[in-house]
Formats: sequence, C-alpha cells, structure tokens
Amino acid sequence: MKLITYSKQKIFKDDFALVKKVLKSNFLTTGPTVEIFEKKIKNYLNSKYALSCSSGTSALFMAFKAIDLKKNDIVICPIVNFVATTNLLSLFNANIIFVDINEETGALDITKVEKILKKKRIKKVKAIVNMHIGGIPNDIEKFYKLKKKYNFLLIEDSCHAFGSTYNINNRTYKIGSCNHADISTFSFHPLKTITTCEGGVLTTNIKKFYEKSKLFRSHGINRNKNNHYSYDVTQIGLNLRLSDLNSALGITQLQKINYIIKKRNDIAKYYNKKFSKNDNFKTIKIINKNDKSCYHLYRIQIKSKKLKINKLINHLKLNNIISQKHYIPLYEFSFYKKKYGLKSNNYPCSKEYFKKTISIPIHLDCKKKDLEKIYSVLNEKI
Repeated sequence: MKLITYSKQKIFKDDFALVKKVLKSNFLTTGPTVEIFEKKIKNYLNSKYALSCSSGTSALFMAFKAIDLKKNDIVICPIVNFVATTNLLSLFNANIIFVDINEETGALDITKVEKILKKKRIKKVKAIVNMHIGGIPNDIEKFYKLKKKYNFLLIEDSCHAFGSTYNINNRTYKIGSCNHADISTFSFHPLKTITTCEGGVLTTNIKKFYEKSKLFRSHGINRNKNNHYSYDVTQIGLNLRLSDLNSALGITQLQKINYIIKKRNDIAKYYNKKFSKNDNFKTIKIINKNDKSCYHLYRIQIKSKKLKINKLINHLKLNNIISQKHYIPLYEFSFYKKKYGLKSNNYPCSKEYFKKTISIPIHLDCKKKDLEKIYSVLNEKI
C-alpha cells in the first residue's frame, strides 16, 4: 500500500543532467555553479544580495552574526517555531522574549508584540524574527510599520515560504525581496518548495549584512584576488558553504518553481473546497486575499473537542497517511522549560493551536485519488 507522507521532494529527469555535468567538472565546491545559483535566486526574488549556505539554520546563523547579535540583546520570537531559531539565539546568549501566536494562523501575533513593545520596562529590542509558517505571509506590512516605529531589525524566517508573495499598496513582492525586512532566510531541505538536498540562502538589500555573512560563511577568510595563495582572517567564521553539486540541483529545481507552486496550490484548492463544506474541520486561511502561499504546508484544525489530535494522527498512520504537527511549542521541551521557565499557561493561543492543528499531505506526488483517500480517512474518525 502506498505511503502518503505530509511532504516530500520532487526530482525531475532534467535535474540529473546538470548535477552529472558538475560531477565531471573541476569544481565540486567553491566553484562557478554556486555563483550562478545565487544570481538566479537573487533575480527570482528581486533582492540585491543572495548568499547560499549549507542549511536554513546556517542562513539564520549568518543573519544573527550579520546584525552583530550580542549577549543579552533582546530578540522577539514566536513560541511556536522550529527550534533552530531559538537554539541559535540561546547559543548567542540573547535575551529571548517568547510571544504567543495567533490561534487561527499559528504565526507570531502582532497585537501581542505591540503590547510588549509598549511596555516601558522593555528596553530596546534588537530584532524580531517573524516566521511565515506553512508559506503564508504573516502581517508583513504591519511588522514593517512596527520596525519603522520602534527601530528594531526585522528578520524573516522564510524557510517555509520560498515562492510566496505578498501585496502592499497594489504592488506584489516576493518574500525574500527584503523590501520590508532587513534579512530573509530560506531552507532548501527536501521537504521545501525546491530542494538542494540540504541547503539554504540568506537574502538582504543591505551590503554590510551581505559582506559580513559572506565572510562568516567561509571561516572569516578574506582572499587576495591577485594572489590565490594569500589571504587574511578578518573575523571569526565557520564553514557554512553550499557545494556546486547542491547548487546544480537548485538551479534546475528553480527552473520549475512556477510549476511546483501551481501544483501545490491546486492541491490546496481541492482541500479548501472539500473542507469548506465540512463542519468538523477548519482550514488555515490566507488573511490578506492578495497574498499568495507556496503551500509548504497544508494545515487543518479539528473543531470537535471530543476528538483528540493524537488519535487522529494515529488513525491516519494506520491508513498509510503520515501527518505532522507544526510545531511542538517550545514550552514543551525540557531545555526551554529549565532555562527559560516556559509554561504552557502563559501561551493560551499556542496551547489551543497545538491541541487541534495538523499538517496533512501536500506535495507533487499526491494524486487525486490520494487526496480523496486522505479526506475520506479524516472523516472516518469524526
């Protein structure tokens, strides 16, 4: 029986050709294919700079180094997020303010952020990390206005949102263009819109952030262009580079981005139509009707208080359908309970969201009969 996972990569026949060509070339890493990939990403997103790296986590790492994040600097983050962001902030010994989410969207609640910023006891906030969970743009214009008002740096965790767009004043922008953020970070993990196997990218329109990130990505080494054997180390850095092989796959995957997003949106439309007639479930909707999601995730919420989410997940699994929770709130983890004293009762919206929200399969190998099965199996448990 076919296993239907909540997400998976789609590798096309023409993806093999360029990877094979790079394998036969002189450069498997630090070669010209990396630069070509970065240029294509930059052009697609309409950002001034794009810097590839080994993962979405590496992109966030570079972002925090680029803004010169220091011990005790205040950073605001959503309590529901993948742990990569707050793990890194903990390594930096930042002062993290965990903020509750919007129960309807699962994303950082801007009204709660505003309340925190208005409190006099809160000193200057260094940065806010706004995550576009599932690929749905999260209050971009409102967060940008807050940035202007309170003068903090705005980092977009866009790891779910490659290919998503938002609209401000009747103009459409791609997430990652950085027209309304200082830095945007992406993941090209196999489950994301396009893949480089593992990989990520940082985009920005601010030259100093790009240059600092580029140095940090490669050991802090500043090479002498005239003498290949001569270089200086101008700052501490690590190896966070993406290889030419990974970049080759990224180039050919990017060529199909419009097709990939259309297919994911077609699946979302099917689900939207089905669930709109079903009183037992509610879907996570795009708030701004002019915004577009790449639909990295398709999330539904259970309306019935009698049905426990874990029972539904296990019921799906028994029928070879793998769903997922995105994400387990940070207050559930031992490290965060101990270090930050996080308690679920302080985050009521997150608590409710976690009780009733699951991600169901959405990827290019989902056929209509698979979608029909998923919907049917979901209803069996109600």
